[in-house]
Amino acid sequence: MAIRMPRIIKKSSTTGDVPKGQFAVYVGEKQTKRFVIPISFLSQPLFQDLLSQAEEEFGFDHPMGGVTIPCREDVFIDITYRLRRI
Repeated sequence: MAIRMPRIIKKSSTTGDVPKGQFAVYVGEKQTKRFVIPISFLSQPLFQDLLSQAEEEFGFDHPMGGVTIPCREDVFIDITYRLRRI
């Protein structure tokens, strides 16, 4: 059985490389990685909880210029794996 991982794009990438219907987020507590995920995740309560945490920590002034989610990378990968199964 294969496990699907979210597509990871290097930080040096530009916003032009995000496919239609997806968006980029930065994930990490100290060092961040850029993930490209489906927009459909925005409607999921589990992902909305992550966005609420990001709002509490960063407000709307994200240091990376995009949405930064302050959680461990392995936790984020687990959550996105679960959301893809819904």
